Amino acid sequence: MNQLEQLKRYTTVVADTGNFRQLAQFAPRDATTNPSLILKAVQQPDYAPLLAETVAAQRQLPLDQIVDQVLVRFGLEILKVVPGRVSTEVDARLSFDSAATIERAHRLIGLYQQAGIGRERVLIKIASTWEGIQAARVLEREGIRCNLTLLFAFCQAVACGAAGVQLISPFVGRIYDWHRKNAGSAWDEAANAGIHDPGVRSVTQIWRYYKRFGIATEVMGASFRNVGQITALAGCDLLTISPELLAALQASDEPLPLQLDVASAPGADLQAVSYDEAGFRYALNADAMATEKLAEGIRAFASDAGKLDAMIESLRA
Repeated sequence: MNQLEQLKRYTTVVADTGNFRQLAQFAPRDATTNPSLILKAVQQPDYAPLLAETVAAQRQLPLDQIVDQVLVRFGLEILKVVPGRVSTEVDARLSFDSAATIERAHRLIGLYQQAGIGRERVLIKIASTWEGIQAARVLEREGIRCNLTLLFAFCQAVACGAAGVQLISPFVGRIYDWHRKNAGSAWDEAANAGIHDPGVRSVTQIWRYYKRFGIATEVMGASFRNVGQITALAGCDLLTISPELLAALQASDEPLPLQLDVASAPGADLQAVSYDEAGFRYALNADAMATEKLAEGIRAFASDAGKLDAMIESLRA
């Protein structure tokens, strides 16, 4: 078996792309999107007509509603290819507004339901701010499943578990990026590879904690920079992987052993913790990496959302 086939023995493989025409060759169960991936897709000749058609059909709607129509249109195309779920993201500019996040999630789910897609096939992606996590708490109680993204800190994962969210997406590669940049010339790539990668260690800690305390929230490692980060997390609940890295896994026949084993996950070294709002904000603030990467991620997604807005406005002008 190639490495992708081996990985699928231990972990649910998810494709991280808006390019739904690439999906079939990798046979992922689920797929994830974000504003940057959708923006990248609609700038390609294969997908530009889909954007134009959607805008032409909905040009009378307010801009934010047209954007949601575009996001759901991509989601519907993805769901024709994958047998499982698609993650569709709430506008990152709402990351600090619980009520607006809930309202936008309701609209996205409503559009999917109008197209005949049940709630069980959609995950609403929300940034793992305090406000985002509280919005997800409400949505989960309503039966709307959530994927909490831009997750970098252990306190974010604990708060998501306590809120009963369906799934979290800890960002392996961006954690790695921060530590590598912060270390500068002192960075030792070999010493920080594989299971020693700081992003891999972060996801492993969260995964072990959830298993130790029976937290049902699914852990989906995300934002990978290399195959080594993926193989070091074999056995994680899910891994969402770019088409480029899926292809690299598919091209390799190297052995891929199980790394995260449920049977050995529980450990006496783990202590249960909890956070109220003040405690959460303090813990997040104390983690310089998480604070910086969360803010940076929201800014980047918001910027790309603005670019998509501009494209839509130009099409309906």
